[in-house]
Amino acid sequence: MNNKIIPDEVARTQTPSPSFVKLAMKNMVRKGSQSLYHFGLTAFGFIGFILLVAFLGKPHIPQ
Repeated sequence: MNNKIIPDEVARTQTPSPSFVKLAMKNMVRKGSQSLYHFGLTAFGFIGFILLVAFLGKPHIPQ
């Protein structure tokens, strides 16, 4: 009756889960154009937000 767990045996029985990056890349390839559409929409929204903040935060200098 040997109830001790050896770390090597535990390492062999557990399979490492795929990393978040690998899962995201696999999902992006699987979804195809929908992924690119959402990326473009996000990029457009972010650039629009940055331009809006720049416009609203512009200092008013009288001439």
